[in-house]
Amino acid sequence: MADEILDPPPDASPSPSPAPATPPPPATPAALLRPRREAFEHGLLPIPKLIFPEGTLAQTLAQLKEKLAAAAASPGGRVGAAALAEALQIPREQAALALATLAAVLPAEDPALGDGAGDDAGADIRDVLLFLYVQSYKRLVPRNAHKDSPAVADVWPSTSAFDGYLSALSPIQLVRSNSRRFMPSQADEEIHQLSYLQKHMANILTLLADSVEGEGDDSLVLTMETFEHLGFLVQFSEGTSLSQAATFFANSDPDMPAAPVPAAQVLDWMSQNIASALEYSAERSAAKESNQQTMSDLDVTMAEANASHPRSSTPSSNPAYYRNVTFVEGFSKTSVVKHASDVKGNSIKVLNCHDSVIYILAPLKYATVYGCSDATVVLGAVGKVVKVEHCERVHIIAAAKRICIANCRECIFYLGVNHQPLVLGDNHKLQVAPFNTCYSQLRDHLMQVGVDPGVNKWDQPFVLGVVDPHDSLSHPAGVSDVKAESATCLDPDLFNNFLIPSWFGDERQEPTCNPFPLPEIYGACQNKKRSALEDIQKTIRELQLDENRKRELATALHAQFKDWLYGITGTTTVSCPQLQAISASSTVYKATNHAMNCAHN
Repeated sequence: MADEILDPPPDASPSPSPAPATPPPPATPAALLRPRREAFEHGLLPIPKLIFPEGTLAQTLAQLKEKLAAAAASPGGRVGAAALAEALQIPREQAALALATLAAVLPAEDPALGDGAGDDAGADIRDVLLFLYVQSYKRLVPRNAHKDSPAVADVWPSTSAFDGYLSALSPIQLVRSNSRRFMPSQADEEIHQLSYLQKHMANILTLLADSVEGEGDDSLVLTMETFEHLGFLVQFSEGTSLSQAATFFANSDPDMPAAPVPAAQVLDWMSQNIASALEYSAERSAAKESNQQTMSDLDVTMAEANASHPRSSTPSSNPAYYRNVTFVEGFSKTSVVKHASDVKGNSIKVLNCHDSVIYILAPLKYATVYGCSDATVVLGAVGKVVKVEHCERVHIIAAAKRICIANCRECIFYLGVNHQPLVLGDNHKLQVAPFNTCYSQLRDHLMQVGVDPGVNKWDQPFVLGVVDPHDSLSHPAGVSDVKAESATCLDPDLFNNFLIPSWFGDERQEPTCNPFPLPEIYGACQNKKRSALEDIQKTIRELQLDENRKRELATALHAQFKDWLYGITGTTTVSCPQLQAISASSTVYKATNHAMNCAHN
């Protein structure tokens, strides 16, 4: 799907007085160069030996290029995990992780690389060099620290010696800070990424260029094929390929290879387009700020924050938000459902949702869950990467190729994943469990995005460091060597199927339709609970109760179900030990309803 910029919606609220005249936003250029956010959001790994000092970055990668070219697995310049591990002096499993991450963020599928997991997988050396170069990128950080840190500490206790250095704003801080006004916006991040590319483009082109006979600038040239590899970092907003947009390669005869172009000419063209994009973004940001009322510096409660900042489940009017991303943002104490027809593009971001249940029942390439607390997020089928960051007491139910978990606390992940879950950053009390839900189109969605339900590595976390070198923060000496806290497996007795409501009248879903087979011990516990339910059904059917007692029993059973549904434990409504033992089962509602119907009859 081509990316299209969304124009801001008209302001429907009446204005008490004429607004001061403001300059109109700049017209959208016919072709706007943008950074590919996938490379920056999902392509960075906190492995120290992948990150080179900026002062020696170009020289180090030029030397690495020679090593990789000499060790390439084939004349086509393919680099496998063994060659990459030897060149970088890293363990082979880390090299394999790097190739798998590269495969997940390439703009198009590379058949020779696949998903990067095979022993014979090999990446194009140009893609490897671009991937390694972008590891030097530093993310934007919050613009200001929160002014009320002691109050925040009351609800976000510091249990780590590194909290002050490593943790960004907690979910509670995000609410208390007037709806993320301290966090970089999507527009801020894209401007930051463009500035990074503007600074480094000369070195990047030199790294990719081929040497030919000649003097000065004419000795380095780029072929059209090599030029297209820059699509790893940049793209045009309306979907035009780089070679078609570039005047020196446009309308090339497909039957005759285009002549190589001097790297200096390519640099001039790229620099002009990046400068135009930065100028346009700056003008749009200035126009937006001039139309905004200054926000109050006073803290707000969660209820006030939710009322003051409207919830959004569609792309923002921010010019940096495009139709290939769907946003679900700012929901509190509610349920949100997104089917395939509701999702625009191939990526979704669930941001700052609290005390809510979010159902994303659609095939996607990328998904991000950020800054959520006390919520359940269901992600139906994600073919590239799921990233979960800065969440607290959240249940994530995800079927995906890969998942990355960073800086989360007291979260449970119910996973169906083809690759090891990547765990990094400052985490506490994480638990993992097998995938535990289904819906009518799940198998079709898994097939569409290439997730294999026969392979599930939910219980094999791959743990990296507690420090992320890409976060632009300073860290105390020695912290970079500390490993992140890993996740533990959920007790099988606490494992339950999650029942997705039937959104359409013809849906009839049972927990047994889970496409990911359950491990034996978890399956045995589920069978035990089903047996307990059958015993309860039988007991209720055999009870000799008058109408008043039947109504009392029905009320008690339904109260138990509601307590389970909202995550409340320790109820005293029903004293039956068997019922309390299985009150968290996803089938209790149907079982008790059926039993009560039998009892009434």
